[in-house]
Amino acid sequence: MNVHDRRHEGRHHGRWITEWDPEDPAFWERTGRRVARRNLWLSVLSEHIGFSVWSMWSVLVLFMSPEIGFDFTKSEKFLLVITPTLVGAVLRLPYSSAVARFGGRNWTVFASGVLLVPAGLAAYFVQRPGTPLWVFLLIGALAGVGGGNFASSMTNITAFYPLRHQGWALGLNAGGGNLGVAVVQLLGLLVIATAGDTHPSYVAAVYLPLIALAAVLAALRMDNLASVRTERGALREAAARPHTWWISALYIGTFGSFIGYGFAFGLVLQSQFGSTALEAASATFLGPLLGSLSRPIGGRLADRFGGARVTFWNFLAMAAGTAVLLAASAGGSFGLFIGAFTVLFVLSGLGNGSTYKMIPAVHAAEAERAVAAGHDAAQAFTRSRRLAGAVIGIAGAVGALGGVGINFAFRTAYGTWGSGTAAFAVFLAYYGLCMLLVRAVYLRRGPGRGEDPATSSAAGPAARVRSGAGV
Repeated sequence: MNVHDRRHEGRHHGRWITEWDPEDPAFWERTGRRVARRNLWLSVLSEHIGFSVWSMWSVLVLFMSPEIGFDFTKSEKFLLVITPTLVGAVLRLPYSSAVARFGGRNWTVFASGVLLVPAGLAAYFVQRPGTPLWVFLLIGALAGVGGGNFASSMTNITAFYPLRHQGWALGLNAGGGNLGVAVVQLLGLLVIATAGDTHPSYVAAVYLPLIALAAVLAALRMDNLASVRTERGALREAAARPHTWWISALYIGTFGSFIGYGFAFGLVLQSQFGSTALEAASATFLGPLLGSLSRPIGGRLADRFGGARVTFWNFLAMAAGTAVLLAASAGGSFGLFIGAFTVLFVLSGLGNGSTYKMIPAVHAAEAERAVAAGHDAAQAFTRSRRLAGAVIGIAGAVGALGGVGINFAFRTAYGTWGSGTAAFAVFLAYYGLCMLLVRAVYLRRGPGRGEDPATSSAAGPAARVRSGAGV
């Protein structure tokens, strides 16, 4: 082991790593890959549990019936799943900047440990018949901290990986986190199938020791990158750039769909078809499971074929799937409805991966243009990574607000017309707008206009050289 490696090894396990250049091929193969992978898997664990706590109320509302002392209306139940979605979306911005202020390892320890509060309160109060709605709304709001974990986790992991691996790494990180939605719903099904639909506290109680374990492992084995601390103020700079808001609009269509459908699916089945808690729980976990697993595939496809190309065709498929949902809703076909919804979950996962890959690609191409104009290459690519991390935080927050919009649309549609048809029509129109956006901004050709960076599977020559991919 050379001197550089001994210095680096001494900074593990919670100490700040002050020298980190994943774009250097020698450093990446010698040290960076191993350290990055360890931080990635622990980040996935923390984010997974965060997603489970965040989406827990999508399961708990299925238990809430007069039989256990909770006579809430359909609109009130939809409000219970809207509340954590909204808070989680709002928290994503401060969570993404918290990594720059406190360090990735330090913030992961806190973000994991604080989940004990909403999980513990949920386990306690769902055993108290007659508890008023406002108490559950407050607990649901506290569960929103689990949604914030996504932004800090993604911002942190982006800094560990070189550009050429970010699509796959971010896909794994986000996909593993998204699996928390499916796992908590599968846990709800297990509780209903074995103990009945009168014990919602079991669902929340399972997560208490897991939360503690995740916090301890993060404290012992994760690292802080000093380079991330230079990224303060990046959110403000990123917010002034049009690409930030174009990509955020696309992420509303992909992640907003995933989290919105994931939170609402059980209630939609109860409202649309009168399903029992067991019937709803039996159908709700498969879509989020497949959607989570497909997210890394979307990142991989974007690495190969370009984020914008994959995203465009993905929105076309989502529009087609929503048209099938409209037909199933109008015809009252339960099987077709479940099948179309499951396909939409898979497509939303693919789109999540491809849309996020567009973020580093766009900023790397801007760095290339800066280098071509005579600017320092190291500074240009450092700024590129800095802005990409900030855009990930903003897009994650805005995308989660899409989930709020989906749940509000369902609440209005079922509360006013007793059917989700109007909501599905709105979703179909939005997917069409997203297709037009990708086409106009990232796939358009014109005089003097070459291929947009977001369509490419890799950045240009300078970025490929810097990332070790060759020219």
